[in-house]
Amino acid sequence: MSDVTISNLAARSEFIGTVADRMWHAWWREAGEPLATLLGHLRDFKTDRVPLGVVAHRGDDFVGSALLIDSDVDERPQYTPWLAALWVEPEERMRGMGEALSERIVAEARALGFDRIYLCAVPDKSAYYARRGWTEVERGVGAHQLAIFIRRLGEGEATT
Repeated sequence: MSDVTISNLAARSEFIGTVADRMWHAWWREAGEPLATLLGHLRDFKTDRVPLGVVAHRGDDFVGSALLIDSDVDERPQYTPWLAALWVEPEERMRGMGEALSERIVAEARALGFDRIYLCAVPDKSAYYARRGWTEVERGVGAHQLAIFIRRLGEGEATT
């Protein structure tokens, strides 16, 4: 993993197409959203405010990505911001890259002044986040029965 760099997606815009492809196939295609819509969203990402993305790469080779966005679950608009769309290429999994990308997004949220960050997970992925310091605050949310997690970025914070 020492040969992998994690960069801001807006600063390495050549990866936007790949990030969009992975996200679209994993989450957006089933919902019937056009790939072009997702590409448009990602092209609007920033380097210094939400929404922003990070991309892990080995030189010019894509390894993975993650996003920091305002909202990821329509049923929970009161929660913000969100770690979303965590993706690691299959051949790169089980090497700590998902955790590295997650921690980079947490660091970005902290640097932007947020005191908490949320994420959602399908039930079979919940244990992964619980082992990494995320606290489940809800479960059974929405059509996919998502679990909602929070990570406090400061001391003495409330859970919601």
